Amino acid sequence: MRRTGHLHISPEGGTDPVDRHVTVEGALRGAAPHLLLDSLRTSLTQLYAASCADLLLVDYGFTSLRPVPPAQAPARAPHVPVDEGPAGRVFRTQQPYLSRDVGPTATVYLPVTVRGDRFGVLVVDVPADRGTPQTTASLARVAETLGHALRVADRHTDLYRSTRRTHALSVAGEMQWDTLPGRACAGPAFDLHAHWEPAYTSGGHLLDWSVTEDELLLIVADGVGPGTPAALVSTFALTAIRNARRAGLDLVGQASLTDQALYGQYRGKSPLAALLLRIDLTSGETEVVDAGSPTLWRIRGDVTERVELDRQLPLGMFEDTVYAPQRLRLLAGDRLVFVACGTAEPRTLGAYEAPDGPVARALARTRHLSGADAPGAVVRELLDTSRGAPEAVLVLCLDWRGHGAAAPDGRRGGEPAPTLPDASPRV
Repeated sequence: MRRTGHLHISPEGGTDPVDRHVTVEGALRGAAPHLLLDSLRTSLTQLYAASCADLLLVDYGFTSLRPVPPAQAPARAPHVPVDEGPAGRVFRTQQPYLSRDVGPTATVYLPVTVRGDRFGVLVVDVPADRGTPQTTASLARVAETLGHALRVADRHTDLYRSTRRTHALSVAGEMQWDTLPGRACAGPAFDLHAHWEPAYTSGGHLLDWSVTEDELLLIVADGVGPGTPAALVSTFALTAIRNARRAGLDLVGQASLTDQALYGQYRGKSPLAALLLRIDLTSGETEVVDAGSPTLWRIRGDVTERVELDRQLPLGMFEDTVYAPQRLRLLAGDRLVFVACGTAEPRTLGAYEAPDGPVARALARTRHLSGADAPGAVVRELLDTSRGAPEAVLVLCLDWRGHGAAAPDGRRGGEPAPTLPDASPRV
């Protein structure tokens, strides 16, 4: 390999992968928020001889992948179901995919994900002779960088949020999406994924998290009902929680401040049932405040069971409620599942089934799924209309690996997945 200027030139004529990534990253940093894709396309053409590049973003309901306009590939569909085709496969598996058709180009499909939060898929057409695993691995780094750039750009343009809509959000739904931190978070010790319905309106559910080197702080709360009033309560409560957390209050202090804020505003008319957790990332020791909470389930080995906690009063029900913490311990391989069904509970199949039967069945049917796929599958099970399920459900899944552990595929939590071998040419 010879050096030319500031770029390393390989014998094949391509620049060194490290230099290419640095060049793309610099271009994305300098691009206007609404022109990220234009900047990326220019870089991909110059550095990878790409003839086409499109960014497909997942919609709010997690049902389809939609291209950021204008799409370059005229034959590319206006939307791609998340359970179909190469793009859907990459979105589900989070592993790059190289498709080499009989023709002059190869197509690379790449997951666009930031710390476990799946944004969509980047699709790049390159010359057939450049359709190699090495190129795919290099483009995977580009897609990861694009994800971080998208997260920043979202604060300054509506382009990407508009793309993600299959239809209009309600005002309450807009409030909920602007308030909640996202659907997922990954770290070396854990993976956290959530899914909720309805996605385009609002069930008033609440979730939030904060991660430091030593701990994960998490809150999940039931909705107080549908529509704008519930969204207002949830937004107010979440702001109070964040205020207390950022002031350095412990878990009990966070619950108490939020309780006082809600009672002061609503005088007990809009209490919020919530579960607050603090997980020590080095030991798995978990502190819990159960304020009339959503149900908490644990899957450990072959055993699925509800974690029985001493329920205390919901936040904001009475003035100056005193909360006490409870303690749990997580073991490597544990999965915690939080199920929030609002003011209604899923109906049982009959008089002889326990009230938790529908949730237990849903967890049993989905326990084999990954943490990313399980929440959506549980929600769909509970929303089966034949069982009279509630109209709004939030499910959060926390997979615990433990301090210093690697992900099941050998990666540290949050790292990009390895590149798959390229697909055989199709005839």
